[in-house]
Amino acid sequence: MHDIRIAFPPLVVIEISVAAVWFYEGFWCKILSRMESQLQVVKAVPRLGPLFGSPFLKAIGVVEVALGVWVLSGFAPGTCAVVETVFLVVLNVNGLLWARRLIHDPAGMIFKNIAFLMLAWICGAIPGLHP
Repeated sequence: MHDIRIAFPPLVVIEISVAAVWFYEGFWCKILSRMESQLQVVKAVPRLGPLFGSPFLKAIGVVEVALGVWVLSGFAPGTCAVVETVFLVVLNVNGLLWARRLIHDPAGMIFKNIAFLMLAWICGAIPGLHP
């Protein structure tokens, strides 16, 4: 059998894909409150969650949308990838720490986020179209 080679997608396609995830998670799920389970995870944080869960979740959504804009801007892509990684690790660790019982598939969440971050790191590592 012969190996079939496929072309690596243009960097802009990878950037749009990464930004789309941030926009979906930030705007749709958090700012527009379309994912009730995410609110329940934030509300599970002792003392602060029940009081500030909803506004805090919306603030996280704003940060996620800003990350999507940053990815598309092409500005400091390596730094962007590092910030995306730190942000997502902090979210995942806190979610697992405070609300593991509410997360449908904790292992799946971690593996999917690792794959997502690989795309973010590709955006940060490959010289792009941006000056």
